[in-house]
Amino acid sequence: MEFRTERDPLGEHPVPADAYYGIQTARAVENFPISGLRAPTELVTATVLVKKAAAQANVSLGRLDGRVGDAIVRAADEVLGGGLRDQFVVDVYQAGAGTSHNMNANEVLANRAAELLGAARGEYRVVHPNDHVNMGQSTNDVFPTATRLALLIMHGALVAAARALADSFAQKAHAFDAVLKVGRTHLQDAVPMTVGQEFGGYADCLRRAADEIEHAAKALHELNLGATAVGTGLNAGEEYAALAIRHLSRYTGLPLKPAANRFRVTQSMGDVVTYAGALRRLSVELGKIASDLRLLGMGPRAGIGEVILPAVQPGSSIMPGKVNPSIPEMVNQVCYQVTGCDVTIAAAAEAGQLELNVMMPVIAWNAIHMSTILREAMTALRVRCVDGIEVDAARCRELLDRSTAVATALSPYLGYAQTAEIAKEAVTTGKPIRQIVIERGLLDERQLARILSVENMTRPGIAGEVKR
Repeated sequence: MEFRTERDPLGEHPVPADAYYGIQTARAVENFPISGLRAPTELVTATVLVKKAAAQANVSLGRLDGRVGDAIVRAADEVLGGGLRDQFVVDVYQAGAGTSHNMNANEVLANRAAELLGAARGEYRVVHPNDHVNMGQSTNDVFPTATRLALLIMHGALVAAARALADSFAQKAHAFDAVLKVGRTHLQDAVPMTVGQEFGGYADCLRRAADEIEHAAKALHELNLGATAVGTGLNAGEEYAALAIRHLSRYTGLPLKPAANRFRVTQSMGDVVTYAGALRRLSVELGKIASDLRLLGMGPRAGIGEVILPAVQPGSSIMPGKVNPSIPEMVNQVCYQVTGCDVTIAAAAEAGQLELNVMMPVIAWNAIHMSTILREAMTALRVRCVDGIEVDAARCRELLDRSTAVATALSPYLGYAQTAEIAKEAVTTGKPIRQIVIERGLLDERQLARILSVENMTRPGIAGEVKR
């Protein structure tokens, strides 16, 4: 490999000759050979959008030469179009606050812009990473802004995936609305319900979680761009901040605005914590539903077996014909990972000190990662599982008819204690509830038929009650 030599405040250092990044990025690559994980695509996109907006704002204010500004914008557009992505090489686990990531972006854009103006990479006489690309900025306002933008860029697809999954459950709820089954609490038999009611509950759980994410996203629209190092706006100014954020709104179509208090947004990652918490709530709902599907599909002969999950792959390397609930199992694992991401974000956010949170790189990576895997897991669950779920109505009825929980409907007529005795006798002797009540002469057959109608038990009110 051929190298060029660049200089920074620490001295000289070799940089691969064909690299668009520069000396500070090269140092970071050597310093942080940690995980092999690189900046997520959305974070690179968001950071480059910030650089483009800053260049245009500085040109408008007469601070940046128009030719240089135009070259930076052209370089940014190349990256936004998918070019030079392999030049963003800094590990996720890096120096605090994301300085290495910010300088990686500054150097790539500076070298490409200089190249567009006829200069060689690594010279920085025509376009300088700090003086020109980073003009009016600090890592301390660039990185929080890029983190928020990245999450907002992903937000629409995430919420759409959650709502689409909720709609799929709602469609199944309608299709299975008349299928009676035994409910279960504490994993024990409970009163009758319908499969449609069960699936309708799943749909609304997901909708509520999506609503909470929508609400949490609103706080991310406040940006501290222009705050520079600590929030004072030194070397930037109100006019610059307003212009740059206006450009970002235009690029993204988002209702972005300057932070009401730049010091708050520079000091705190609390808004990201809130958003991550909303993602965790969604993952909790999703994980519980995935676990339920695994239980309901358990069998096919020796378990509950009330629903039939689509077969997507063989389930065993030794047992021929075995099919597992592979998609819900994957979803459960994703949800556990999301919980881990959220815990990391909370701990890192608390670790902020004084005017800055230096743990922003790990916060950004985890927030973006949890958003990505949740979106993809929900899409897979919908397409490869929920859309194709079938119900075994005969099996549902068989288990319902064997349950003694229908005795609950007798309580308003016979009292809790006597009803409990009847249920206990039914379990001990195997006799139907109806037979025991008749043998004891407690109710006549006509009244009993109304009370023990399982269809009536799935609706609010006292089963068998004669309306006046």
